[in-house]
Amino acid sequence: MSTVIDGKALAEALRSRMKQAVSELQAEHDIVPGLAVVLVGENPASQIYVKSKARQTVEIGMQSFEHRLPESTSEDDLVQLIEELNHKPQVNGILVQLPLPAQINSERIINTINVNKDVDGFHVENTGRLSIGSDSLIPCTPAGCLILLKQTIDDLTGKNAVIVGRSNIVGKPIAQLLLKEHCTVTIAHSRTRDLPSVCRQADILIAAVGVPEMVKGDWVKPGATVIDVGINRITDSSGKNKLVGDVHYASASQVTGAITPVPGGVGPMTIACLLQNTIIATCRQRRVKLPEVTT
Repeated sequence: MSTVIDGKALAEALRSRMKQAVSELQAEHDIVPGLAVVLVGENPASQIYVKSKARQTVEIGMQSFEHRLPESTSEDDLVQLIEELNHKPQVNGILVQLPLPAQINSERIINTINVNKDVDGFHVENTGRLSIGSDSLIPCTPAGCLILLKQTIDDLTGKNAVIVGRSNIVGKPIAQLLLKEHCTVTIAHSRTRDLPSVCRQADILIAAVGVPEMVKGDWVKPGATVIDVGINRITDSSGKNKLVGDVHYASASQVTGAITPVPGGVGPMTIACLLQNTIIATCRQRRVKLPEVTT
């Protein structure tokens, strides 16, 4: 029987440790970390994410700074806001919710954020540091995936890891993290020849391609650990909307050793890791020791 990897419970445990870390920083150094989240436009999913991030930020004792801008906001106006946040000492982390409206160049916006406040880990300097194994702020979803894997597999050394998806947000960063853990890593994608066969070689299979239920059960090596990063809203045969991952859960769960559900798997870990990144960024900026509970 496949083990269901409970991302919700692991995220709750991580948030609890982050709350303790914030308490220690305030008691010992009179420091309260602050996270600024910027939302441009009225994308319904983005609004839900921003609301959840703000709520969880406050719940662990950090300061939350929300900036909601209209869909018509210009790129220059957004750059100006980010520059202001870069210079505010009470703001230790800056996150600009993606996607951005068409008139705004996302790459320019991401790289305008102070690299030391880039808690999403998307700045070109942070991605470069990650690629060479140097200290960096790690993108939150890949960081969450790694925590889930480490909680499930005692030793990742030598495992064959296949990542389906090559995005800068998930696929490439998780590949770098797994290389650092001494895995043998293959990055596959929609144009990979005989993709099912490639997936069947994986001890660890990570699906992050954005296609609902693309990875079928017969693509999965028996006993493999499957991390499903996908979050897709579909209409089922009865006409009801539901969330599914990039993995066909019903068939895959019959052969996996362990698998993340959707929802309740990777998703909760992403925000928890965002809070952790904000605390890490705060300690680096203020030159104080990171509380042990964050490690």
